[in-house]
This record gives sequence, structure tokens and C-alpha cells, in this order.
Amino acid sequence: MLLWFSLLAGLALLLPLLLNTFLPYWSDDLRYMMRSLRAGTSLARYRRSKPFYSILERFLDVARSHPDKTFVHFEGRAYSYSEVDRQSSRAARALRSHAGLKEGDVVALFLANEPCYVWTWLGLAKLGCTAALINFNIRSKSLLHCFSCCGARVLIVSPELQEAVEEVLPTLRQQGISVHTLSDTGGKGVAALGDAVSRASDRPLPVDLRANVSMKSTAIYIYTSGTTGLPKAAFITHEKLWAASFIQSVCGVTSSDVIYVNLPLYHSAGFLIGMCGAINRGNTIILKRRFSASQFWEDCRKYNVTVVQYIGETMRYLCNTPKKDNDKQHSVRVAIGNGVRKDIWTEFLNRFGDIQVRELYAATEGNIGFINYTSKVGAVGRVNFFHGRVFPYVLVKFDIEKEEPVRDAEGLCVRAARDETGLLVGEITLRTPFIGYAGNRQQTEKKRLCDVLRKGDLYFNTGDLLRIDRDNFVYFQDRVGDTFRWKGENVATSEVADILTMADCVLEANVYGVKVEGHEGRAGMAAITLKEGERFDCSAASKQVVNYLPAYARPRFIRIQSCLETTGTFKMKKVKLVTEGFDPSHIADPLYFLDPQEKTYVPLTEQIYTRIVSREIKL
Repeated sequence: MLLWFSLLAGLALLLPLLLNTFLPYWSDDLRYMMRSLRAGTSLARYRRSKPFYSILERFLDVARSHPDKTFVHFEGRAYSYSEVDRQSSRAARALRSHAGLKEGDVVALFLANEPCYVWTWLGLAKLGCTAALINFNIRSKSLLHCFSCCGARVLIVSPELQEAVEEVLPTLRQQGISVHTLSDTGGKGVAALGDAVSRASDRPLPVDLRANVSMKSTAIYIYTSGTTGLPKAAFITHEKLWAASFIQSVCGVTSSDVIYVNLPLYHSAGFLIGMCGAINRGNTIILKRRFSASQFWEDCRKYNVTVVQYIGETMRYLCNTPKKDNDKQHSVRVAIGNGVRKDIWTEFLNRFGDIQVRELYAATEGNIGFINYTSKVGAVGRVNFFHGRVFPYVLVKFDIEKEEPVRDAEGLCVRAARDETGLLVGEITLRTPFIGYAGNRQQTEKKRLCDVLRKGDLYFNTGDLLRIDRDNFVYFQDRVGDTFRWKGENVATSEVADILTMADCVLEANVYGVKVEGHEGRAGMAAITLKEGERFDCSAASKQVVNYLPAYARPRFIRIQSCLETTGTFKMKKVKLVTEGFDPSHIADPLYFLDPQEKTYVPLTEQIYTRIVSREIKL
């Protein structure tokens, strides 16, 4: 008996050593699965709850249980959960009486990052309204499109963005869209709401105002760039809102954490993971108008920040700041985000300390995502048997030249082998739906891929190429199609092409992204042809892109060609252009560069090229 006891005791002591040797990530896997299981159980409970329990109800519960706890800290002012609750009730009552809002209405929010964004959305949720989160960088045609595609009839705008709305006000009036500004003074065709909000009652609103809202109802629209050239409004249901809000908990964030939100609230990262995640956890947000590398760590120290959000560019900016003796003196323990390069990731950890970087892979409208819940640098996620059963997916072989999946003799897709790059597709099921885009059936259908592993099945086409290695780590490889990413934003190539061809000298434009040494994503480049008898007008072209495109979407490089190469179906070919890049020593065509100092296009010389790749010229 004593012998058996000794053997069992010895085995118990050896087991962790054996597991760590042969399954080095077993503890990470187990922790992730337990957290995911708890999140899934909670989501299942919310699905069954009667009446419907939404993120709003979760917020109200936190406001009741912890009324004095700071929810949002902004520019030196702290707003408690109860204060935000009362302010959202005022906003709801003012919007109901002055804008006539009722359950089911769609309201466009054209607001900067500030506390009123939070309580205005909560106020709309109390009325059962759907909010369309508009990117405050867009203008003109794109801005009008964002209103029309989601069916918004009311627009709420920040005072500092009112001028951009006034540019399109005549068209908005024709479409019957009323405009309200969150200030005490309006303007011609713009109603002021500030005074009405401040005078409104802060009493709780009746729950029956949102009686018909359910888990499948659309909570918000988040816009994502795509092949149409104009932003697409992705349906975000209350169910998806809940699912995204659990990312913080899966990453180990607790109610005692303080999260630093410097990403725009119109983005899924800032709104879903940052703000809604904070409501789910009941923690505190330090909200910033915009990212500032110089203020980042000082803010973290000042407000005892423990969790930060990032995109790849923000980490690079932080690493590029002058080194300080107190670089590692902070309380940050978790960083949640996506898009960081392996070398920047390593440099970030070496400089700023042992921070748990939780790199994500996901698409706003998608039904599949990954989280790197380990310390493995460079991976965007890790898969296990649990993940595959909850989110069914497959990597399939992809033909880069034809820009389509490879299919076998039976017309089915071919699985990519382990460690082979493939197109990621997620199976569309009742548990993992793909709803699509508002007012854009064509683009919705384009993202659906049929007959993947068997006849009649249906998958969501992410448009992304990934690789899963033999240790089950997931690596992002590249994007396919007509969209590339730059400065943390998706750039729709055909939208940029449409703007370029509005310049008098340009006949056609083929827009794509090119790799630039030392930068995440791809910088915009356009191969163009000129109208007969015209020369490239540097000044006119630069004014065109600056006036009509946000900074991240402006083509940094222009290539003049005699004709643009197309496929048999007249689709412009990009692969060769992307490969050739923008090196003037290897390209005979005239090249131009959007010089940030000259603020116009200038001939791209070998000297300028060298200064760009050496990062002497900042893009």
C-alpha cells in the first residue's frame, strides 16, 4: 500500500514536468477554455432570459450596484456609472421629444471620442433605437452613403464636426434626414440639443419603450471598407455585441482593471471590446480623443491603467518615442489588439516590460476569430479542439493570380495543409451566423462561399490568408481582394480610384497597397493612365485626394502607365504591381510621391526612395 502511495505521489510530482515538456501550453489552453466556457455559459443564459437582458441592462445593474464607481475618465473629469446613467436618460428624453425617436429607429452618430458618445448611445439603447457609428474622418459622397445604406433618418453630430455635415446638408434635407448637434447653438438646418438634454429629466425610462428588442435585433451598425469602394454597414446584433464584450474576460480582465481606450469609438475595437467590454466587466475606462504616443505612458501612470488597447501602428509609435529611465514603471499588465509585427512586438516587450500581449484576429462582420492567449510572439491566435467546435472554420488553398479558392474535380475547395497558407473561411451556422451588410445585398452575397467541403454548405469568406503551424499557432499572412490596411484602417481601393479619376488629367486608376520597410500594413499606391494630351498635374491630383480622402486612404505613390493590365473579365490586375512596389531603380514608368513637406506629389527619385525606406521621411 505504501509503495502504491509513493508511486502515485511521485507521478503527481512528475506530471506538471511532463506536461510542460510535451505540452508546453497546456496550462494556457486550460485557462482559455475555462474562461471561454464561462463566457459561453453566460451568453447562453442571456439568450434564454425573459425579458431580454442586453448590454444596457448589464450597465444599469452595474450603475445600481456600484453607483459611485468611475465609468469614464476623460480629460481630467471622472464620470461615475450613476452619472452616465442619469445623463443617458436625459439624452434619451431629449431625443424622444425633439427628434421623435421611437423603438426601431436608426440614428447615425457622427461624434468624436468623448463621454457624450457613451451616454448618447446608451440613451438610444434605452429607446430601443439602433445606432450607426460613422467614421468621423469621412466626408462628402462617403458620408452621404453611410446615412442612406442603413436607413438612418436622424443624425447626431459633435459641434466640431458640424462643418463637415453642413457640406452635404442640402442632400440630407432632400433625403428627409434631420440633423441635431450636441451643443446649445445649432445653425441653418441643424437643431441644437444641448439645452434640451441639460433640462430633461434624468428619471429612468420605462422598459416597455424597448419591449420588442431581442438578441437577434440590430444593436448598431459598424462600417467596414470593402470592394464596393464605399463603406459597408455591418449588422451588429445584440448577440454579437455580447459576444465581443466577453473578449476582455477571456483575456483575463477583471472588474478591478482600468482600461485605456485611445482607439476611435466608431471602430469595433474601441466600441465593442473597449467600451462594451468595460460594461460587461464593470470596470473603468480612461477615454482619449485620439492616440498620443507622448502622453500614453504618462496617462497610464497617472490613472493606474492596467489594460491597454492597441493596433500595430500604435505599438510602433510607442517604440519610436525617446527612451526613458521609467519606461518599465507602470501598472499595465495586459495589451489587447491586433496588427503588430513580430519585431515590434519583441521590441515593445523588451522596452516596456513583461506585458501580456493578447493579439486578436477577427473581422467586424465575420463569424470567426482567434486570440493569442499565450506568450508566443508573432501569432494572432491559437486553436484547440474546443475552439474548432465552437467556431467551425477551415483554411482552403487559394489561387493568388485568379484571386479565388482552388477547387477539385468535384468543385469543392481543397484544404490547406498544416503550415501552408490558405484562405480562412468560417462556416455559417445558427450559432455562427453571417448577417451581412445593410442595403448591400450584392456585397453580402459576395462574402458567402458555397460548396466548400461538401455540396450545399455555406461559409463566410474572410478574404484573409492565414497559416496554422504544427504547434497550433495561427499567423496572419496577407489580405486578398480589393482592400488593404494602412494606419490601422481598411482602405477600399475602388473608392480611392473613384476619387483619383475625378482629377482632370486622370483617365483610369488601379489602386493597391505596397509594403514599406518599417511599417505595418500597406501604403496606398495607384497605377494611373492619363487622358490624351494631358500631363500629370501634381497639384491638382494632390488637392483631389487631400480634399476627398482621409489621410490613411490617400495614395502615397503614383505610377504613370500607358495602359492598365486587366483580366479577361476586365478586372484590373494588381499582383504584379504589388510585387514590383515603388522602387524607381526597378521601374521604368514615371513615379510620384505625396511629399508630406511639400504637400503635393513630387517625382519619386532614388534619393527620396532611400530616405523613405530608411524612415528618414515619415509616412
